[in-house]
Amino acid sequence: MTQQQAPEWVHVALGSNLDGRETHLRQALRDLNALEGLSELVCSSLYETAPMGPQDQPDYLNAVCRFRYAGTARQLMEQLQRIEQEHGRQLDGRRWGARPLDLDIVLFGEQLIREPDLVVPHLGLRERSFVLWPLAELDDTLIVPGGDQEPARISDLQQQCEQYGIRRLAGGPLSAE
Repeated sequence: MTQQQAPEWVHVALGSNLDGRETHLRQALRDLNALEGLSELVCSSLYETAPMGPQDQPDYLNAVCRFRYAGTARQLMEQLQRIEQEHGRQLDGRRWGARPLDLDIVLFGEQLIREPDLVVPHLGLRERSFVLWPLAELDDTLIVPGGDQEPARISDLQQQCEQYGIRRLAGGPLSAE
């Protein structure tokens, strides 16, 4: 990593709906934990939801992890994309298609980032139960920075969000084991 900074608390959403979903998510945690500049990794429980967009695909397993990261959001995004590709993710231009692994930066400290290929907080954060429920499990007092909207507490966003059939799976927090 070329650019060291003071570590930021980062939240990353994990999702998978192909080829051994839980295995992909557990391996992704191992891959994340091995990144330079990353520490204090914890993860929510697993949640299962129907897919967004086309319904002709398997249901998703989702989780959110939190960690401290000493690089930039761009550096992390590039590393997340590399991990996705190692898991067989193909960028074919199809939006909301099935995938073995999806990793999205949801929050990067209190930063507001608006670049063509990197938007933080994640644009869909406020409307996605499969992100809000695991995020609230980690910290329901967390404040989502505003940007174009008012800052909001995760617990408030969760109350305003349609659940879309989300269900928490038994077994406690996801781990790399």
